[in-house]
Amino acid sequence: MTRRADSAPSRLALKSFAAVRGFVFDVDGTLALTGRDHQSHLALPGAREVLATLRAHGLPYAAYTNGTAHTPRDVAASLRRAGLDLRDEELLTPASVAAEVFALKRLRRVLVLGGHGVAQPLLEAGLEVVHSPLRADDADAVLVGWYPQFSMKDLESACHAVWAGAPLYVVSNAPFFATVEGRTLGVSAAIAAAIRGITRKRATVIGKPSIHGLRIASRHFGVKPAAMAVVGDDPTLEMAMARAAGAFAVAVQTGLADAAALAALPAKLRPDLILRTVAELVELYPWQS
Repeated sequence: MTRRADSAPSRLALKSFAAVRGFVFDVDGTLALTGRDHQSHLALPGAREVLATLRAHGLPYAAYTNGTAHTPRDVAASLRRAGLDLRDEELLTPASVAAEVFALKRLRRVLVLGGHGVAQPLLEAGLEVVHSPLRADDADAVLVGWYPQFSMKDLESACHAVWAGAPLYVVSNAPFFATVEGRTLGVSAAIAAAIRGITRKRATVIGKPSIHGLRIASRHFGVKPAAMAVVGDDPTLEMAMARAAGAFAVAVQTGLADAAALAALPAKLRPDLILRTVAELVELYPWQS
């Protein structure tokens, strides 16, 4: 079912793609690239046209970034400034996903290692947020996100909460992500590694590649994961999430992996389609149906 670098998509892949009724797009490396200021975005080729076409045909979609430097509302606004048709509610981050997951698990008091982009979605969901250097040994969970100001005080607070029984969650374990400057360090992965190294406790990934966000999109769309497509550039994130949920996996070459690397992936991560850019989705999807 894979589209190789030197061949057209197979009939089986196109037949499966024709059954897709909802789309989840990665942001960095797929729809856009984050600017050097970490505040703005640059739309990638074809991204505007794909979203406009989906909107015109009434097909639901969401953008899902593992970044938590900003709130979903702020990221959506930045992408709109880049020309992408994304409403606030169509933007998912691991923090907004965590807010829904924690509410379902009745985890009410959360020690947050992160800034406004991590804490605000939790607060809007009615959860109680605690920041270090306050001790939070009574925390129901510890959530690690984008936090370049991380200090030893933060590490101490998190370790005490985990030792007291709070489960450890991290927005992403990805070591890097695609920006206009190339590979940029994944801060949350580094912080979680420090906490794990001291406490010897497992960190649960709440963002990609976990399927929590895809399930949330599925509920919002009213579309089962098997009838959804995940479009991204990172085999360890988007492709892994799609495979775990039984969704259709589409890889693009505008981010971290090229055609040869994608085609050589093991079966458990191999995409159903390998495209140069998201623009090819417009060419391949049977809009008339």
